[in-house]
Amino acid sequence: MACVSLLLDKCQCVSGMRQSAILYAILSQQRDLKFSHHSCSCETRQTVCLRTPQVTCQTVSGVLVKTVSFMKNLPSFHHLPRADQLLLLESCWTPLFLLGLAQERVSFDVIETPGHSMLKRILLNGQGLVKTGKEERRQPTLADVQRVKMCLHKLWGLDLNPTEYAYLKGTILFNPDLPGLRTPDYIESLQREAQRVLHKVLMPLPSKDDSCFAQVLLTVSSLKTISADLITELFFRPVIGAADMSELLLEMLYNQSSTATIITANGLFV
Repeated sequence: MACVSLLLDKCQCVSGMRQSAILYAILSQQRDLKFSHHSCSCETRQTVCLRTPQVTCQTVSGVLVKTVSFMKNLPSFHHLPRADQLLLLESCWTPLFLLGLAQERVSFDVIETPGHSMLKRILLNGQGLVKTGKEERRQPTLADVQRVKMCLHKLWGLDLNPTEYAYLKGTILFNPDLPGLRTPDYIESLQREAQRVLHKVLMPLPSKDDSCFAQVLLTVSSLKTISADLITELFFRPVIGAADMSELLLEMLYNQSSTATIITANGLFV
């Protein structure tokens, strides 16, 4: 299984070595990154990107297509008011996508961003911002990627089957607590039904306790710590360029063809 790697031979936070470490980072070439076994402020500043975007982006785009298809093919979702569909799509696509990555056992490598990006971060006071037109986007950091990896590893540890993943996705998709929903009571009933069936498939014998069900729900709650912006910048920005992710998701949801298409600036598509 591929892993995310630590990028500097010496930590930038070591007392007395900060200036040389920054200079080293600026002059150094790209290198693979691995999970570190300690927590350090360098990880919150060091920006990263996919090592093989051509391969990884094609894989994760396929997962995104399946994620949106899951929503649009559910009769209960299809019958919701369009406004509610849009709210659920906007709020739930990220955790559903992460569940898809876990279900498909997708792994990926990241590398340190080029040296000029480090210089940009220094000039921007270490905030890792990249300005595009009128918009400033925060680039993924090593710490961000570690959080994504930890969520995936926790999900893999649950060893769920496709049926369990399907009902787990239902419990996430049908979130009745979103402000502005027109049919929150109906959506709550859909969530309760998904939870009921999920509990049933996880705990087929009444004599068993609820520890497995509780562990699944607790693990899934960690997905809420991963933002849509992070997932977009890490996995989809190399594919969609400056396009708006929300608009692409809408196009995929309401595309009348059987297969949604993501067209990239460099000609790649799924």
